[in-house]
Amino acid sequence: MKTLSDDLYKQFSNFLESHSGIVLGDNKQYLVKSRLASLMTQFGIDSLSELITRSMGVKDRDLKMAVVDAMTTNETLWFRDTYPFQLLTDKIFPELGKIGRPLKIWSAASSSGQEPYSIAMTALEQQIKKPGSLPRGVQIIGTDISTTMLNHCKLGVYDSLALARGLSPERKKQFFEPCGDGKMRITDRVKGLVTFRPINLLDSYTLLGKFDIIFCRNVLIYFSPDVKSKILNQFAQSLNPGGYLMLGASESLTGLTDKFDMVRCNPGIVYKVK
Repeated sequence: MKTLSDDLYKQFSNFLESHSGIVLGDNKQYLVKSRLASLMTQFGIDSLSELITRSMGVKDRDLKMAVVDAMTTNETLWFRDTYPFQLLTDKIFPELGKIGRPLKIWSAASSSGQEPYSIAMTALEQQIKKPGSLPRGVQIIGTDISTTMLNHCKLGVYDSLALARGLSPERKKQFFEPCGDGKMRITDRVKGLVTFRPINLLDSYTLLGKFDIIFCRNVLIYFSPDVKSKILNQFAQSLNPGGYLMLGASESLTGLTDKFDMVRCNPGIVYKVK
């Protein structure tokens, strides 16, 4: 497979940023090739250059969606970094759980579903360990730009490789059921807490309503500072008073927004809307 020309790579980088906000940066041709190689066979296109050129045109809508899907899909794992889910259990659920309505939680880049389903499992465990701590339960919305990923989320079926990444044997036994071919399915009890919708973080979120907790972890790192700032300010508008924003361990709000107070916890950090 030939290397992309610098000019075409730059055009594609601009195209991807305008459609998804993701900034590829310099010399990431290898990433483009690895993400898009399978689409050449799927769409019967002989070269990567032709595939990219056609995806940026106005005629091939399906190809354009498939290319953006492939470039924005990120691997994830269950209960990533552990501490955000510990914070839910130790701090946030006890603080917000008795507000007289279901606690509304948004997983803003749900990828293949591990994050929103991990939040749902954490809420169910909380209700078992501390009855009455979430009297109205939780409502979780998982969103992603990738319709392919959202369809995977809705199925809730995972192979042995995905199940091995961050999931304890106890949770696997409690919250999953075998469905053949070595795969397992999320139980209806977990699924019933989560709905999935397509959202591009560059667009408006007002139709989603207001939330008490927003998870947007390890996503902002792919955006330019201006786009980060826009997204963070929109998150602030999407949170109820006293609501929390959970970012990735390496992500910071410094210089991007003044709408949040940083709350240091042990372990981890969370941001509370002002």
